[in-house]
Formats: sequence, structure tokens, C-alpha cells
Amino acid sequence: CIFKQINILRVAAADVTGSLPLMKVSDHLSYIAEVIIDKVLELSWRHLVNKHGNPSCFLDGRKCEKGFAVIAYGKLGGLELGYDSDLDLVFLHAGADGHTINGARLIENSQFFARLGQRVVHVLTSYTRAGMIYETDMRLRPSGISGLLVSHVEGYRDYLLNEAWTWEHQAIVRARPVCGDIVLAERFQEIRKEALSRHRDKEKLLDEVITMRERMRKEHLKPEKGVFDLKQDAGGIVDIEFLVQYLVLLKSSEYIELTKWTDNVRILQTLAETKIIDNYTAHFLKEAYLTYRLTAHRLSLQEKPAKVEASRFTDLKEQVIKIWDTLIT
Repeated sequence: CIFKQINILRVAAADVTGSLPLMKVSDHLSYIAEVIIDKVLELSWRHLVNKHGNPSCFLDGRKCEKGFAVIAYGKLGGLELGYDSDLDLVFLHAGADGHTINGARLIENSQFFARLGQRVVHVLTSYTRAGMIYETDMRLRPSGISGLLVSHVEGYRDYLLNEAWTWEHQAIVRARPVCGDIVLAERFQEIRKEALSRHRDKEKLLDEVITMRERMRKEHLKPEKGVFDLKQDAGGIVDIEFLVQYLVLLKSSEYIELTKWTDNVRILQTLAETKIIDNYTAHFLKEAYLTYRLTAHRLSLQEKPAKVEASRFTDLKEQVIKIWDTLIT
């Protein structure tokens, strides 16, 4: 926790003095989180191996080093972490049937990985005198809070391809491995690409994306007279994110390069390169997105919500709404 505070302070100092642009600030904050998660996983792994021995892990006939991977969704997954961001994580394992080996108290391999996931979350979220390391949200795992904390990677694939809702496919647009077993991380990337590049019916996709956007706005937006919510109001950050996710899901079956990146800026560039949207639209959405994020970022440094006077970004907001109406309806 002290490591996090010291390094975030360094980033904030460079931020407020103008030494780092917004995207570099987010990169550094994301790297700090990744280093911490990796260390927490290493300590948790050692603790459980000392108690229960080593689990057996295989994937496609290949032996895995650890058989556990941490997948970041949301802001960390999209390399857009802010000072007050929580972590959206999913845990995957490649444990074989059977028990751990060479330990004093042997347990099922699946139980080993379940306990490993529990311990990682516990360390990240426990309160100490220096505070909590990170708020951690595990609800994006298969079946949400009713699902297993740690899923076998092939069970994860089956869920994603056969049971997941459209909004869960939207979520993996911004998902990437951040630490753990390399073989398992590569398998996740294959599954992500497979899920994103499936052919989708345009009308059904439109209806589900619009329905989810309206639901999110209803749940998270509390309208205030004379105030523009940078994230949830029409024409704001989430509308741009939904536009990007919709186009990735619609067009990845034709343009597999859309599955390469997890951050919205580079996806917008790819959408322009593939002529799915014109250069002006891609550039405008990118600049609007970065302008909104920078403003929200500055407000976060002052411990203020991401809200401004309604008149401040009128032109940006109206143009984003116009693009939404053109592409979504």
C-alpha cells in the first residue's frame, strides 16, 4: 500500500506540473497496479504452495508453469486507470483433475486455485494502517456474483461463446491479461478474439446495446439542472465507449485487427484505418473522449465528481449525440 502511495504521488507530481500528458499518466497508473497485482499473486502463490504443495496444470497437452492468470477488464484493461479507479478483475486457471503434490496438506487442484483467488482479493482489499491497496470488483466473472471466483479457462470459453450476454462481450473489448501464467494468458487472448470476431445480427446487436445503455443511464445518472455528467449524460464518455464497443462487435468478423487493442483511442484509430468510420469522425470522437477524460481526471485530483456546468461542452456533447444517432439508430 505504501509502495502504491509513493509511486502514485510521483505520477501526480509529474501530472500537475505538466510533465506527463493524460495518456502517459494513465499508463503509469496502470503499470503501478500491474506490478502490485503481480506481487500479490506471487506472495499468495508461495503461501498456498507452502501449505498445500503445487497444483498440476495442463493446457492443450502443455504443462503450465502456474496455471493461473489475472485478466483486467474496465479501466485497467483499457489502460485508462485513474487515481480513484477500482480494479475489475477475472481469474482463470488451467488446473488438471486431481490433487496438489509435494505438500503437507494436499487439496484438489481446483480448490487450490479457488483459495488462491480468494487470497489475492483479500490482500488487495484488506484495510491496513496505510489504507486499502485497491477496491476490487469481481462481478464480471462468468455468471457474476453467483459464479465461481476462479474459472477454468475452457469453462470460461464455453460460457463466453454460449451463455454470455452481449454486455459481457462488450466488456471483453477492454479485457487483457495483466499477470500470471504466459500460456494461460495466450489462451485467453485466443478466446477473446474468437468471441469478438463472431458474426452478429446487426438489428439484434443494436437493440441489446441500446437497451443496456438506457439501463446504465437509468441506474447511474442522477440528473441535476445545469450540470453535465461527463460519464453518464448523453453525449458523454460512456456513449463514446458504447459506440466503440458496438462497432467492434459488429465488424470484427470482417476486420480481425479490431480485436488487437483494448484502449478506445487505438480502437478508434483502427476503425478509421479500416474505413468503418471516416477519419473526421474517428478524430472527433478521440478528441472528445480525451477532453472529457482529462476534465474528469483533473476533478478527481481535487476529489470532485466528474461533473461540470451544462454549458461547458455543449458543442462536443451535441456532436457526439449526432454521431450516436447516425451510427446506432
